[in-house]
Amino acid sequence: MSTPRTVLVIGGGAAGNATTVLLRRAGLAVDLVEAKDDWNATAGSGITLQGNALRVLRELGVWEQVQASGFAFGSVGITTPDGTVLHTQDDPGTGGDDLPATVGMQRPRLQRILIEAVRASGATVRLGTTADLLGQDADGVSVRLSDGTERRYDLVVAADGLGSATRAAIGITDRPEPTGMAIWRVAAPRPAGVVRTDLAYGGPAYIAGYCPTSETTLYAYVVEANRDRAALPPESYADEMRRLASAYGGFWPEITGHITDPAKVNYTWFDRMLVEGSWHRGRVVLVGDAAHCCPPTLAQGAAMSLEDASVLAELLTASDAWDDALFQAYYERRIARVRPVVEASVRLGQWQLDGVRDADVPGLMARTVTMLRELP
Repeated sequence: MSTPRTVLVIGGGAAGNATTVLLRRAGLAVDLVEAKDDWNATAGSGITLQGNALRVLRELGVWEQVQASGFAFGSVGITTPDGTVLHTQDDPGTGGDDLPATVGMQRPRLQRILIEAVRASGATVRLGTTADLLGQDADGVSVRLSDGTERRYDLVVAADGLGSATRAAIGITDRPEPTGMAIWRVAAPRPAGVVRTDLAYGGPAYIAGYCPTSETTLYAYVVEANRDRAALPPESYADEMRRLASAYGGFWPEITGHITDPAKVNYTWFDRMLVEGSWHRGRVVLVGDAAHCCPPTLAQGAAMSLEDASVLAELLTASDAWDDALFQAYYERRIARVRPVVEASVRLGQWQLDGVRDADVPGLMARTVTMLRELP
């Protein structure tokens, strides 16, 4: 019996976890290393998963858990700051007609579901561990882990996020760049009438929105111009978000009343990045945020990362030749899909920054999301 090929996955977020599960299912030997001791099992407030993300989660075998844990809906509302609904747009359903158009869920719950899938796959997992590339040739990569272990792998998958040290180590110089916006996020109880995402444009912030994440919870967010993080001590986070959110009507007063604990409020700048030309160097290949990132204005960040994992695993398991041609084919398939998502996500934010009053926000959202109904 032949020895299975070996793969090191660096990073245990959505892209890394999905890649690990899919490659293990194909019989490959996979080690996953994650820098955080807790595997990011409690980080974040909520996440919006559109149909194309759900399609990959079904491929991973975790759709039933996601369905049971989240809140499904099929439209988005555009409102004035006082809560008046101006426009309701049906989601075209990027995962096909046999899946909900969108599911909102608590981000930590999704991470725990993916962690359970990785554990069940039989992959070797090392937490609190980083990896340094020692060198590579046409057949593999030599790696030293921070626990002192040295090993050679047939392939290294860099899923180590926006600030990917692996991306830098293989000579790709792209870095995330701020777009000029930032977002406040918080998890809160769900008012009974919140049954979809609503987005309010205008008021003291550029965007104020919320997404139901279960029968009892939602996450709410407020987008503003980015500010110097040093001027925002963490203990002020609840006060700052509540100040912005208090200007909004509709369901916002009820939501705002729960923004009290600064430890539960997250503040993050919006970044953009798209690595061009290729997403690999030799036997090291990028997936997810290590290769691309964009503002969450289309709620496609997790979906693009999960699709990366699906396409890469499909190509790797269908070919005996893990060479430049295969990795370039992966890039070509993904860039044609990721680029319009990144560009549209950035444009939606830039329209707000520039004060464009006649911007066709619903039209751009619909055109971009409709494209994603096609298989990646």
